[in-house]
Amino acid sequence: MVDGKALRIGVAGLGTVGGGVLKLLATHGELLTRRAGRPIQVTAVSARDRSRDRGIDLSGLRWHDNAADLAVDDGIDVLVELIGGSDGVAKQAVEAAIAAGKPVVTANKALLAHHGASLAARAEAAGVSLAYEAAVAGGIPAIKGLREGLAANNIREVHGILNGTCNYILTEMRTTGRDFADVLADAQRLGYAESDPSFDVDGVDAAHKLAVLTAVAFGVHVDFRSVHIEGIRHISALDIAYAQELGYRIRLLGIARRTEDGIEQRVHPCMVPISSPIGATDGVFNAVVADGDFVDKVVLVGRGAGEGPTASAVVADLVDIARGRSTPTFGVPASALEVAKASPISNRRGRYYVRLMVVDRPGVIAEIAATLRDQNVSMEAFLQRGRAPGEAVPVVWTTHDTDEAAMQQALATIASLDSVTEPPRMIRIEDF
Repeated sequence: MVDGKALRIGVAGLGTVGGGVLKLLATHGELLTRRAGRPIQVTAVSARDRSRDRGIDLSGLRWHDNAADLAVDDGIDVLVELIGGSDGVAKQAVEAAIAAGKPVVTANKALLAHHGASLAARAEAAGVSLAYEAAVAGGIPAIKGLREGLAANNIREVHGILNGTCNYILTEMRTTGRDFADVLADAQRLGYAESDPSFDVDGVDAAHKLAVLTAVAFGVHVDFRSVHIEGIRHISALDIAYAQELGYRIRLLGIARRTEDGIEQRVHPCMVPISSPIGATDGVFNAVVADGDFVDKVVLVGRGAGEGPTASAVVADLVDIARGRSTPTFGVPASALEVAKASPISNRRGRYYVRLMVVDRPGVIAEIAATLRDQNVSMEAFLQRGRAPGEAVPVVWTTHDTDEAAMQQALATIASLDSVTEPPRMIRIEDF
């Protein structure tokens, strides 16, 4: 109920996003009061280092060294959890707040990917909101768009660019011709990639977000363990150049579909048409595409991370809570979430790009073609540039629609050929 009394919030975590939330609330206090129907005020905070200068005024705020203590502070109405991590103090604080009857706003995709269904059930039992717009695609209203904006639709598919670091790296590789390691080092210097970039470049961050989107799209339990995950470390500037020649861009995508075999969830590099919305989304931007049976395709594009965009999403959730608006965490009551069968990557059927480095000698292509024939894999296009007798040269082809299992078997056989000098590089083609 909106009664004009201030909504008192406690912020756990004063890093980039936490600082951004405090700055946004201070900058737009009057505007937010009008939109929320009452003031939104930070009254308490928690962070590990009290002495650090964060460039924001923390005077007058109660400070808790332990976020779980902040969660049960009688002087706050809502916990904003911006610590991160799937377990530990972040989970303890969220569970403590829910148990105390306090709504929670979080940007923690790992927590939701691993514990989303159980936390949703706890929040529902306590009669409080668990809001997480900031956990997926930063400033893009992907959760509200999918859960509320498309509530009238049966969602057939959701896919998108869910990690800005990978998209930046792939864009720079294309525009500069440099290879992965070189561009990653630049991304780290510019602050687009962490000192340990594994969660980003190995696809785990995108997989956390996809698992959450899948639950919202299809009304199923969050099932992170069923997400097939591949990263971008093996993508080369050579592959990106060939993709361009073939009319494609390479993107790290998260894809979720409901199929006859169950729910398909996969994160891996894809080739997508240059002219597609996903193909046109460059740099640190994210894009989320939802396909509904009545609305068809809806595309949302924007900044997927950073202080401002993520703070914007956090505060949007706070406005909902201040207004008394509440929606089941994943769009349906927790008790109604379906335990869905997972469809493995081996069930995929589609087109493929393959690049080999082979010794340039007579009969090599015939050997490869025979292997593909034996697995019922049909070539669509074939590229070979120049001659270098006796030396390794790149050979590229794309396939017609074929089964993933057959493609993997063919590649395993091809990799064992004496003429193949390094592991085959395969990228799935998605004709969105």
